[in-house]
Amino acid sequence: MIVERAEAFDFLGPKTLIGPELKVGDVAPDFTLLNAKLKPVTKSDLAGKPMLISVVPSLDTGVCSKQTVRFNQEAATLGDRAHFLTVSADLPFAQARWCGANEVKAVQTLSDHRDMSFGDAYGTHIKEARFESRAVFVVDAAGVIQYAEYVPSAGQEPNYEAALNVLQQLLG
Repeated sequence: MIVERAEAFDFLGPKTLIGPELKVGDVAPDFTLLNAKLKPVTKSDLAGKPMLISVVPSLDTGVCSKQTVRFNQEAATLGDRAHFLTVSADLPFAQARWCGANEVKAVQTLSDHRDMSFGDAYGTHIKEARFESRAVFVVDAAGVIQYAEYVPSAGQEPNYEAALNVLQQLLG
């Protein structure tokens, strides 16, 4: 059964999100995303390390750009101790172009454009627009969600410090 959450995200007016609202303690759902080389990336490919998943409507917008640059700066300080992902429905080519133009190298951008499997599983798929909403998840090395934030409006930034504090706790 497909879960729909009416008026759960403001993106040029109230929009419906497809998928469940995940909570701390839930097992992070599986997903299949595409990297810049059009290769599938799944949750199991990233197993064994904590991961911060930043979800944005489109990298080519101001708040999404700011969010991704911020998490890229944080990722650069942690090296390979954690996975930092940015998920959007942008085409992988657009993501790669944006990363090059913005010197983003520490965050892995992954595209959900093919079938929205991430958005449907994590409750970030905007039904009316086929974009992702804005959200941040921190998943521990065992695959359990330790932080979940669904940002209510496209124009609002997430709580960076709260997500990063949870990630730091996981890293010890």
